[in-house]
Amino acid sequence: MGRRYWLVKQEPTTYSFDQLVADGGTMWDGVRNFQARNNLQAMRRGDRVLFYHSVVGMAVVGISEVTREAYPDPTAKEGSWVAVDLAPVRKLERPVTLEEIKADRTLRTVPLVRQSRLSVMPIEKSAFDAIVKRGG
Repeated sequence: MGRRYWLVKQEPTTYSFDQLVADGGTMWDGVRNFQARNNLQAMRRGDRVLFYHSVVGMAVVGISEVTREAYPDPTAKEGSWVAVDLAPVRKLERPVTLEEIKADRTLRTVPLVRQSRLSVMPIEKSAFDAIVKRGG
């Protein structure tokens, strides 16, 4: 199976894409939703990930890559929660806002629009490419 595409959401006041760039990578931990956990488990090394700033900004701001596949989340006190490692690929030239995504008829079906509370979601390559193209 080839590369897959994902979108992760994070409040920039908690951890921004700029911080990911400064750190050179991070453990994506703390996910406590079963569907999001299952999506983390499905990620493979080399998959591309859109980084979305939620709450403040509400826009896709960068591209990252999975560098380590799912492993037990060390922040979990109980349960079978997992983490993955992400590294920055590049910042988009300009953020692609949720408003823009909702206004684009070809993107209206992406999980970001349909399942707005989900923090880790798959995204079709065509949608990934369309968002990246908008962001430059």
